[in-house]
Amino acid sequence: MDLLDGPQKIYRKISQNENIVLLLLWHVLHLIIKFMYFVREILRGIENYLIINEIVKTYEDLNLNRVKYLGIVVDSDEARETSKVIELLEWLSDIGVKKVCLYDREGVLKKSKEVFMEKFDSMENSDVDHKRKMEFEFVSIIDGKETVAKAANLLNKKYYSDANTEKPFFTETYLTEALRILGANEPDPDLLLIYGPTRCHLGFPAWRIRYTEMVHMGSLKNKKLGLIFKAINKYTKVKQNYGS
Repeated sequence: MDLLDGPQKIYRKISQNENIVLLLLWHVLHLIIKFMYFVREILRGIENYLIINEIVKTYEDLNLNRVKYLGIVVDSDEARETSKVIELLEWLSDIGVKKVCLYDREGVLKKSKEVFMEKFDSMENSDVDHKRKMEFEFVSIIDGKETVAKAANLLNKKYYSDANTEKPFFTETYLTEALRILGANEPDPDLLLIYGPTRCHLGFPAWRIRYTEMVHMGSLKNKKLGLIFKAINKYTKVKQNYGS
């Protein structure tokens, strides 16, 4: 990933200089960070156990009326683990989430769209699994780039093609209107759960997360149901104030 290029370049420079002290400090720092992550995962595991086994009662009743649209961001490398993604969606279905937006940078999830749709259709029609019906939207970074380019082209034609027309200073209002005309004004996710090694939204379209709460959930392979309960519960208890 691009975000890892910086530390890797620093390590290469230290190695090339053959400075033993700096190299030793680098490895010590690396071990400290790994240890911190190890302890963090242990604590997350304990917390998950307490929630799942209802030892902690705080997260029993979830107000899903405030989570009408849930966004899931997955690192593209981890998104290739289709079974892990399906298990995550099964958890969300059991919780009662009805509408989900699935995003990864490279569009891996979008390429597997039919797999997800077929899986949940069969579950919906099964007498054994009483799953709630879920709506899916699949997004990649290409969608965002193409949409912004089309919106910019639309605004350029409308306001800059005529030399006599006053040239406005484009604000969010102009972009929102252009997106509406293009039919790209999908709703903002209420809550965005991010699975991956980095604490960022990995390129999820910025105009769709203006009022979205984002929570980094760690690696997809280490996903925990109890922490999903916690994230949703915390979101529903937060008071939100919107500007006029």
